[in-house]
Amino acid sequence: MIAEADAVPVGAEGLTFLPYLTGERTPHADSNARGVFVGLHSGHERGHMVRAVLEGVTFALRDSLELMRGLGVGATESVAVGGGARSAIWRQMQADVLGVPVVTVGPSGGAPYGAAILAAVGAGCFTTVEEACQAWIRPLDRISPRSGIADAYGEAYERYRGLYPRLKDHFAEFAG
Repeated sequence: MIAEADAVPVGAEGLTFLPYLTGERTPHADSNARGVFVGLHSGHERGHMVRAVLEGVTFALRDSLELMRGLGVGATESVAVGGGARSAIWRQMQADVLGVPVVTVGPSGGAPYGAAILAAVGAGCFTTVEEACQAWIRPLDRISPRSGIADAYGEAYERYRGLYPRLKDHFAEFAG
């Protein structure tokens, strides 16, 4: 399915997905927000749907990054972990949308590995989380943003960002 999505142009030919399947916390503190496909037409196929989902989730990540940037916190890279990090296609999309390199790290234990790092710091094996990470985590792969793709993603991201304000008053009707 990821390969099908990769064959679809940036912006999924107008199909946009809001990934608010369990409400939304950042940047919209709205427990009534719901997942939505907008722009679906008969010419769209499964690859368009998959690409729209991947883009929607990636745009949600960018929303969080934009909040950080607005507070003066810059990001020089993004670290991808977990199941989604296995897809080079999705990591490339993230790099292009976020405008920073996406790095995978190992070992890839996800949240349980993070808990082990925190436990090691708590047990006094390391002084800081940063020290533990330097000792236990290694970069595996780095994907850089591609020049020229940012403009196309910028248009799709602006379309995505414009949907929540237009739909927010309707979400309460759909909340169960």
